Amino acid sequence: MAVVNFKLNGNDVTIDVDAKERMIDTLRKRFHLTGAKLTCGTGDCGACTVLYNGKAIRSCTLLTCMCDGQEIVTIEGLMPMNGGKLHPVQQAFMEAGAIQCGYCIPGMILTTVAFLNENKNPTTAQIRAAISGNLSRCSGYVKIIDAVKLAAKRMREGA
Repeated sequence: MAVVNFKLNGNDVTIDVDAKERMIDTLRKRFHLTGAKLTCGTGDCGACTVLYNGKAIRSCTLLTCMCDGQEIVTIEGLMPMNGGKLHPVQQAFMEAGAIQCGYCIPGMILTTVAFLNENKNPTTAQIRAAISGNLSRCSGYVKIIDAVKLAAKRMREGA
């Protein structure tokens, strides 16, 4: 067992974890944060994406004990950390009709947040590359790309 201290959705947490416990399991079982989905378990589909110090990572391949002193943000943490309002990426996904069945959307949104924090004015090719590690079961990438473009525009405008 190891004691791990980290920031989760803006809150300081301390937990005892087994050295092999994955962050996806910690989030879902200990904190009841179910936005990240355990699907492939190998980091290939993106359904378990969280922000780790602002970078989009797969929580199914991240050991919780490696998060000591780090910051984790889940889809559940975006709105509270945005003053109780939807993050511009969440709003754009809704307005563009990119929600679809919803299964992949938390990972898509967090990937987009990290991407747009680094690239304020992306091309369509850059957007496609950025979301390429997030698989959509609905195959509805057109609306997702539209949502990313809309979110980028709004974030540039400060909305």
